Amino acid sequence: MTATGTAFDVAVHAEATLGEGPTWDPATGRLLWLDILNSRVHTYDPATGRRTLRRTDQHVGAAKPRAGGGLVLNLRDGIGLLDPDDTFRWLHREPVPGRRGNDAAVAPDGSLWAGTMRYDEARGGGTLTRFTGDGTAETVLDDVTVSNGTGWSPDGTLMYYADTPTRRIDVFDVTADGRVAGRRPLAVIEDGAGFPDGLCVDADGCVWTALWDGGAVRRYTPAGDLDRVIPLPVPRVTACAFGGPDLTDLYVTTARVGLPDPHSLAGSLLVVPGAGRGVAQPAFAG
Repeated sequence: MTATGTAFDVAVHAEATLGEGPTWDPATGRLLWLDILNSRVHTYDPATGRRTLRRTDQHVGAAKPRAGGGLVLNLRDGIGLLDPDDTFRWLHREPVPGRRGNDAAVAPDGSLWAGTMRYDEARGGGTLTRFTGDGTAETVLDDVTVSNGTGWSPDGTLMYYADTPTRRIDVFDVTADGRVAGRRPLAVIEDGAGFPDGLCVDADGCVWTALWDGGAVRRYTPAGDLDRVIPLPVPRVTACAFGGPDLTDLYVTTARVGLPDPHSLAGSLLVVPGAGRGVAQPAFAG
């Protein structure tokens, strides 16, 4: 295992309450990221430093590029679409009192796998649901507490997933029709090291996970071995994704929610230059 010290830079100094969801958009050369509890979708252009901010009408758990332009949003009451002209419409609206959208990811077939959780984090109160571009919804998991990181192996044959309170990163086999089966643990985060939050998969098939209350990002091999740790000065590390024109820079979101005396960088967007090599992520086919 290799520890890399604190070789990170501050991409955007911010005070996001719950920074989340970094996603590289190759069509615009910008990184998308969120402040869930402040209902904000941010963009950051590393080439120019330019930043934008869009407020949503509800808490937003994920924002991903669409194949035809615009964004798909995992909101409190369901899945929304932002068209390229900034027009909003619902793809699938299903409000459940006390529940909101959380992390989401786009599968190799262009479907959106969107998680939910209860605001009070009640056990089993969340779901993982697969959405296609026509709004069809298929529940994948219905006994989730805090649905978080989801990602696929480079060859598309495996899916990785974290229900945060379980302390596990699980792996599934992907079937011929794009569904999943054969759930089993890939790795278990030991007591005192934090909880697995958002994740991404690199070109070597290794899984990177952000550790909530763990102050680090870890990389696990496809065999489940821990082979790299990037310690960070903020305890609530929320998600990670590769970005930049060559997909070699690891962007990391952080949070300050619930911290009585947050670090000055809590809530900022961090970046680890040259951390590895990512895989281009598909856009939502809808």
